[in-house]
Amino acid sequence: MNLNQLQEKALDMGIELDQHQLDQFFNYYQLLVEYNQKMNLTAITAFEEVVLKHFYDSLLINRVYKVHGHLADVGSGAGFPSIPLKIANPTLKVTIIEPLKKRCFFLTTLVEALKLQDVEIVNARAEEYVSNHRQVFDIVTARAVANLNVLSELCIPLVKVGGYFIAMKGDKGLQEDQDASKAITTLGCKKEMEDVFMMDEHKRVNLVYRKGKDTPKQYPRNYAKIKKMPL
Repeated sequence: MNLNQLQEKALDMGIELDQHQLDQFFNYYQLLVEYNQKMNLTAITAFEEVVLKHFYDSLLINRVYKVHGHLADVGSGAGFPSIPLKIANPTLKVTIIEPLKKRCFFLTTLVEALKLQDVEIVNARAEEYVSNHRQVFDIVTARAVANLNVLSELCIPLVKVGGYFIAMKGDKGLQEDQDASKAITTLGCKKEMEDVFMMDEHKRVNLVYRKGKDTPKQYPRNYAKIKKMPL
């Protein structure tokens, strides 16, 4: 997929990308490839693959939820999906929570280079960050960070009541959704919709959960306990 095709596909989702935004995506690609030589950011480096599997894939959240307000991206890595979503919607406020310092350095460099406003890069683990930022975000996203029964406990406590948690998953997404049903409910969310589609012959699943009540105060637990004894 090239940038003109990305522009056309984005329009199908109600997103109008102008030349400045397309230039931002191109500059994003250049920085990604440059810094990928110094640190492990992505296994995908061919231009058209990055546009398809990273940029377009990130924007596909808009098929199920029109992204707005204040978004937190947990374990963003090289900035997916939050930075493409920010480029596509300049009014979006973004907080990226990334535990690896070197990735935070890349993300800070990227945000400055693309001249993006209202983007905060936080070097922290989600389960620690939540202590001072409980239930404040309109939407929390995570892209293939961990199994959903673990991921939900890291993300849902950050979501405000009435907000959304969106998990971007691969071909095991629907099974993970079933396995995590107890955790999702316990933490205060309910599944609202799912979007299943093929991406270059691989199944992708975006799972959308709406938060209807407060997350009990005892969650999240520390990461070792979350991983050892998922809800």
